[in-house]
Amino acid sequence: MNYAGRVTTSTEPTRILVLQPEENVPLGTLGDWLQETGATLDIVRAGIDDIPAGADGYDAVVCLGGGMGPLDDDQHPWLPAIRELLASCTAAEVPTLGVCLGGQLLGAATGGTIARGSAGPEAGPALVSKKDAAWTDPLFADTPLMPDVLEFHRDVVEQLPPEATLLASSPKYPNQAFRIGRYAYGLQFHIETTPEIVNDWVARSPDVAAAADDGAFDPDRLERAHRDFAEVWRPFTHRFVELVRGERPPVQEPKRRLPLL
Repeated sequence: MNYAGRVTTSTEPTRILVLQPEENVPLGTLGDWLQETGATLDIVRAGIDDIPAGADGYDAVVCLGGGMGPLDDDQHPWLPAIRELLASCTAAEVPTLGVCLGGQLLGAATGGTIARGSAGPEAGPALVSKKDAAWTDPLFADTPLMPDVLEFHRDVVEQLPPEATLLASSPKYPNQAFRIGRYAYGLQFHIETTPEIVNDWVARSPDVAAAADDGAFDPDRLERAHRDFAEVWRPFTHRFVELVRGERPPVQEPKRRLPLL
């Protein structure tokens, strides 16, 4: 399949491979939004199912989050297989979306540096700020200047891969969203949660939850926050599928200029 010049007909269902590194970090609303477009989802559970060597037969790949570090290979021996898959997808221009741990794995797979966040964990509803490159990006251009997100992580992409374009930042950790090439996207934050999923994480990881502002996980605030998330990230998800189908053009590669003499 020629991903750089993809053409999808209405008779071809969009197949998306979903990598789920941890049971308690599910697709959540992201799955609902993907299926709204008519896409079919094949979920591969790390540590239970075999990680495919490539994305043959799939039109896109989504990698979800998890509580482990992206380089914790000794405890989770399937992590190298995920990184290899993400690296091959990026090279082949398979549309790819990595969320939190998935974004970190994408960064690690393509030459970035991953580390434990020096300023401590980041948790709770938050805002990130679009960078200049986001205004011409096919997925980020239509998001607000400061979109609402859900943070819940210890590790960060400390240094972006050499070929990455920064799309969103926050004061605490600058590398919040990035693109590699024309089709691979990494997010440090979560867009797929429900209040129930977040409450489960708070109970499982009180050290991360303690980094949130007072009242961040109050029921009313979480409900309001998730309504705000849906306003931004539901159409973002739909745009991702449009990119997959060739209905939305990717970012244009810069024109090469002749050297000045």
